Amino acid sequence: MKFTEAGAEGVKIAYIGGGSRGWAWGLMSDLASCHDMSGEVLLYDIDHEAAKNNEIIGNLFNSAQGAKSHWSYHAVPTLDEALDGADFVVISILPATFDEMESDVHTPEKYGIYQSVGDTSGPGGIIRALRLLPMIEVIAKGIENHCPNAWVINYTNPMTMTVKMLYKVFPNIKAFGCCHEVFGTQHLLASMLEDMCGITGVPREEIKVGVTGINHFTWLTSAQYKNIDLFPIYKDFADKYYETGYVKNKDANWMNNSFDCSHRVKFDLFRRFGLIAAAGDRHLAEFCEGKWYLSSPEAVKSWGFGLTSVSWRKKDLQERLAKSRERLAGHDIVIAKTGEDGVNQMRSILGLDTMVTNVNLPNMGQIPNLPIGAVVETNAYFCADSVKPVFTGELPMNIYPLISRIVASQELVVEAAIHRDLDKAFSAFANDPLVCLDLENARHLFDEMVANTGKYLDMYNI
Repeated sequence: MKFTEAGAEGVKIAYIGGGSRGWAWGLMSDLASCHDMSGEVLLYDIDHEAAKNNEIIGNLFNSAQGAKSHWSYHAVPTLDEALDGADFVVISILPATFDEMESDVHTPEKYGIYQSVGDTSGPGGIIRALRLLPMIEVIAKGIENHCPNAWVINYTNPMTMTVKMLYKVFPNIKAFGCCHEVFGTQHLLASMLEDMCGITGVPREEIKVGVTGINHFTWLTSAQYKNIDLFPIYKDFADKYYETGYVKNKDANWMNNSFDCSHRVKFDLFRRFGLIAAAGDRHLAEFCEGKWYLSSPEAVKSWGFGLTSVSWRKKDLQERLAKSRERLAGHDIVIAKTGEDGVNQMRSILGLDTMVTNVNLPNMGQIPNLPIGAVVETNAYFCADSVKPVFTGELPMNIYPLISRIVASQELVVEAAIHRDLDKAFSAFANDPLVCLDLENARHLFDEMVANTGKYLDMYNI
C-alpha cells in the first residue's frame, strides 16, 4: 500500500464470507463510490463457487456508471491466502445453513418461546454462537499468523460474542464490530423532527447521540440536533404514537419483508426507563422478559413488529440467488451508497479522514460499571491507525439489571465455546430472559437444539 495525492493505493482487503449475496455487494458498491482508496479484495468462502461469482460481480462494478475507484476482486480457495498481508479483514459469515437456523428459531416455539430474529440473544442466539465461535477461533489465529497488524471489521452475529472471541484468541488484534441499528434510530429521530417540529431533510449523521449498552440492546443517553435536545420531543412523540405506532409512508407492502416495525417497543421502553432504545423492535424484544413482547404471535402483532421466519429467509435467499445470476450477466450493476460506515471507517484508519460512530469494542472503561473486557457498544473516534472508544459514563441504574444479566450470559457462552463445555453453555441458556421454563424443560429444549445442529458441534464431543 502507498499514499499519493489521490489517496491510498494498493489497499488489500480480505473478505471472509466473500460469497455473500448481500453484504458483499454493498461493500463493492461503497468501495466503487470511494474516490480516495483503491486496491484489491480477496474473497474467501467455504462456498468457493459463490466467491468466484462475486469475483465476477465485483470486477463489473469497476465499469459501472459513477465508479470513482478501481478494485480488483479475486476469489481464493483458502483462508490463509485471503489473509496474507491484508490491511483490512471483513468478517461476514453464516454459521452453518438456514436449516440449522430453522431449529434455532422455531424449535423453542414447541415450548412457547417465540423469537423475532434468533441470531443474537435468546436460545437461538446462544446455539448459533456455539456453532460460530469455533469458526471465529480459526479466523483469529489466521489473522495472528498472516496479518497481525490488520484492522478487523466484524459484521457477523452474534456480534458481541464474535468480537469477544477474536480478542480472547488474539489479544493484540485490532478488531471492532459494526452494526447499523443505531443508524435506524437516528433516521427515526430525523422523521420525528419532521413530524413534531416541521424540520425536514435532516441527515441522520447530524443527529448526535450518546450510545451505551451492548449490540442490539443499545440505548441513547443523549440525542441532539444542532442546539435542540431531542429527549423532550421524543417523550411527546412516544406519547403521540404509543397506541398506534409510527410508520412513515406506510403502504400496502408494510411488514411484507418481516423487518419492519412500528417502534411501539421503543416507545414502551422509553416510558418504562426514560431512555431511547436504539435498535429495531425485533431485536430489542429478544433481550426483555419473554412475556413483555414475545408471549405469542398475536402479542407480537399487537406490538407492531413481526416474527422473521426462517422460511421467509429461505425464500429471500432464492430471490438473492436469482439476483446473483442477473448480476453475473452484467445486469443491475448499480452503484448506490448503502449508508453503512465500513468504507469511511477504513478511510479514517488510513488517515484520509476522521469520524465518530458507534462500534463494538472490549470495555476499557468506557462503561465503568460493566466488566472490563466485556464487549460493549459505544461511540468511538476513528483517526489514523486508531479506534478509540468514547467514554460514555456508567450505565444508568434503571437499565443496568437488564443489560448486566445479558453481559454475564454472553461472557459465559464465550467461555463455554473456548473450553468446549456445554454445561457452561446451558447455564447461560437457562438464564436467558426468553427461556421462561423450569430447569428440566430448559434442559430438554437445550439438548434438542444441540442435537438438531450436532454435525456443526462435534468439537464439543456431544
